[in-house]
Amino acid sequence: MWRTLVILLVVWAVLAVVGFAFEGLLWLAIIGIILFVGTLLFGLIRSRSGRRAS
Repeated sequence: MWRTLVILLVVWAVLAVVGFAFEGLLWLAIIGIILFVGTLLFGLIRSRSGRRAS
């Protein structure tokens, strides 16, 4: 599962960088940042809930 999360984080980071690199794609940067933070929070929540159940 962590491999998938890391891949998604890299993809979202690349989208954010591309969005900031091209002015017309600023919306892409905003979406990339939102998805990056969402994926990071999802991964943290899943890892913490797994620790409590053990």
